[in-house]
Amino acid sequence: MSISVIDIEPLVTGRAPGAVAAAIGEACRTGGFFYIAGHGVDEDLQDRLERLSREFFAQDTATKMKIRMRHGGRAWRGYFPVGGELTSGQPDRKEGLYFGAELPSDDRPLHGPNLFPSPEFRETVLAYLTALTGVGHALMRGIALSLDLGHDYFAERYTADPLILFRIFNYPPGGDEAWGVGEHTDYGLLTILKQDDNGGLQVKSQDRWIAADPIPSTFVCNIGDMLDRLTGGHYRSTPHRVIGTRDRDRLSWPFFFDPNFDADVRAVGQRVLAPHTRWDGADVHDFEGTYGDYLLAKVSKVFPQLNDQVHDR
Repeated sequence: MSISVIDIEPLVTGRAPGAVAAAIGEACRTGGFFYIAGHGVDEDLQDRLERLSREFFAQDTATKMKIRMRHGGRAWRGYFPVGGELTSGQPDRKEGLYFGAELPSDDRPLHGPNLFPSPEFRETVLAYLTALTGVGHALMRGIALSLDLGHDYFAERYTADPLILFRIFNYPPGGDEAWGVGEHTDYGLLTILKQDDNGGLQVKSQDRWIAADPIPSTFVCNIGDMLDRLTGGHYRSTPHRVIGTRDRDRLSWPFFFDPNFDADVRAVGQRVLAPHTRWDGADVHDFEGTYGDYLLAKVSKVFPQLNDQVHDR
């Protein structure tokens, strides 16, 4: 598998997107990962986000814990320290900040206001979420066209009010082959990833791991479990992992563009592909319920404390 670079400018501007949609479809069928150029996200905004992120993680733990996730309640926003998140039952070797769309207090889990370390951080993150949400809508138009559907197929059914989640992760340096995050797939429709110049992201292709090294002025995109489900397995969510760096911190900024929390996600047509063996032995096509049900079941394993808060009503 090779990871293609796709210029999505025609999707962003709405000019002759057919060839771009075909390229995205090919990438989704063959590997589930691709780079995007021509996305139009301001470089100065990205630089400011990176600077603020590095300044935040350089602080002492006590300062960072002032906005720890416990203070975010059921919205589940804020900071967690190294080892505070699990993948496949094992602690990840990373610390992070959790954000989402800035919303009023809401009884639903994963909805509500954010915890920001400073006013500048708030302004920058919210501007970045707005920009990446636009990119997410553009990509979903391309994916709809790649499936011979109307360009607004997903917007009409699932993403008019998408669930927007955003993470900033810092991987402290460690020894050779230090795990950052173990093998996993993402939960929703699309992940749009900004990463620094350290590398470390690896994508599984059959029995091999392929590096998805950073390319300047691009984002890495991958499809999640719900797009796998929607397409009846034609587009498959691909396992990936992160290897830590030896002698310096690694930062990444994954943005998740997901179906509405209350959406009942069903296949576009009849499933025609045989089930495939996943890293966790699960089958996303057997799931019954809303996207929120699926997401909470997954996230509660990553953060067991969230499970307690969700059910303690």
